[in-house]
Amino acid sequence: MSSISPKHILISLGVFLVLTFSFVLASRTIGTVKYSSAEYVKEQKSNGAVSAKKAGDIPVVKISEVPKLDTSDYDKRLLGLVHYKPPVPISVLSTSTSNGVVVKKYSTSTPHSPLLYSSSTNVTIKGKLWPKAQPYPLPGAILPFKRILAYYGNFYSRNMGILGELEPEAVLAHLAQVQTKWEVADPTTPVIPAIEYIASVAQAGAGFDGMYRAVMPDTEIEKAYVLAQKIKGIMILDIQVGLSPLGVELPKFKKFLERPDVHFALDPEFSMKNGNRPGTVIGTFSAADINYTIDYMSKIVKEKNLPPKVLLVHRFTYDMVTGSAQIKATPEVQVVIVMDGWGSKDLKLGTYQSIIKTEPVQFTGIKLFYKNDLKAPSTGLFTPAEVLDLNPRPIYVQYQ
Repeated sequence: MSSISPKHILISLGVFLVLTFSFVLASRTIGTVKYSSAEYVKEQKSNGAVSAKKAGDIPVVKISEVPKLDTSDYDKRLLGLVHYKPPVPISVLSTSTSNGVVVKKYSTSTPHSPLLYSSSTNVTIKGKLWPKAQPYPLPGAILPFKRILAYYGNFYSRNMGILGELEPEAVLAHLAQVQTKWEVADPTTPVIPAIEYIASVAQAGAGFDGMYRAVMPDTEIEKAYVLAQKIKGIMILDIQVGLSPLGVELPKFKKFLERPDVHFALDPEFSMKNGNRPGTVIGTFSAADINYTIDYMSKIVKEKNLPPKVLLVHRFTYDMVTGSAQIKATPEVQVVIVMDGWGSKDLKLGTYQSIIKTEPVQFTGIKLFYKNDLKAPSTGLFTPAEVLDLNPRPIYVQYQ
């Protein structure tokens, strides 16, 4: 075997380094697409998107722009929800005399708008409760660009809402009819249909662990998800925790929340902080509880690179939600406080104005009961037009 001289070793090493360096130059990664070629062409398009292609017949692959939130449209829609009207220009008549001739002049001015803006929060109006300052959401947010229209219930019970009263196909047909009515009533706000499924149901009995709630099987939750997919909508998981803490309950639904079209709802009525049996007293959640849920959901959005989630919080008394001023929405989670009481129109209107309007969080919603809202002395359900007259205007509407 002939020996290899040091000179040959240096030459071989030099060739290796040159080839390695050439390969590195020819191997590029843009976004998640990797290209390796002797001829690499990089093009900068006029819209800011970058495309890359190799020599030969390989088609150009375009890397799309990072999506952005239209904050101007966002603010405009928020102001629409509070029926805001910009100041009207004022015309002032002035007169003067020139060479014995009276000259009349009109001057027009616009009063200073009391709108306040921040680089990180939505528009607010000086001296007004609404809109409340909260962070802008990440791109892909549902609210306030669309109105959520939800049908609610549990497949095991005919008494908990329309999802359990009708067969699945009848539910979807009924929901489609109501969706059309809302689209006609407010053509400026697209409607996204939702299936709001009670995934954890408060119980009269303590159960095997003494927590007075029953978590639905995955098969039932998947059934609700399939319905939502059929109508190109979203699924909302509603939980009634009983005596169980949120730290125990939330992880049970994590795998569903990791889907981009699944959102969440808390029902304080059945959160029994004092150990009472559900149904004997009205329960409660604190701002700390709600913020805990927001943070939990925000983490999922960040980890899975999802569009923002929506969190609904049902409410019809002051004590059901305590410390509401401390509830903090995040760019990852939008918060809706839903007026959940039933009764006549006058009663519901009074509850909305006293419980929801006076304690702003971010968005509002209203719940309409096909049965309970028709009990005497009620004269009928709120129509879409009547709901849209509420101030703030609900961006979420649920039928039970």
